[in-house]
Amino acid sequence: MKADPPDLPEAVTTYLNAPDTATALTAFTADATVTDEGRDHHGTEEIRAWMTRAASEYTYTTEFLGVAGDLDIVQRLEGNFPGGVVDLHYRFTMAGPLIARLVIEP
Repeated sequence: MKADPPDLPEAVTTYLNAPDTATALTAFTADATVTDEGRDHHGTEEIRAWMTRAASEYTYTTEFLGVAGDLDIVQRLEGNFPGGVVDLHYRFTMAGPLIARLVIEP
């Protein structure tokens, strides 16, 4: 997926366009939290495990749909997960130049 809308912090575009987990992790603070499917993942190691698990569980593509608000990115995922298609909000909170919190939800 390529997402490069104007006026997004560099860390957000790095995360959205990361070709691998190692690159995506550079966008987060060491004590960041990611909430996905109602579960919190705290710190670099838990976020790495979440990313690795998500990448291995399902095969999917993402399509950038737009910006719904301040640092609220909407993406469509299509793949072999239950339902097959879902539009998700990626809501980012920044701490300086890095992502401190990411909440992913419909």
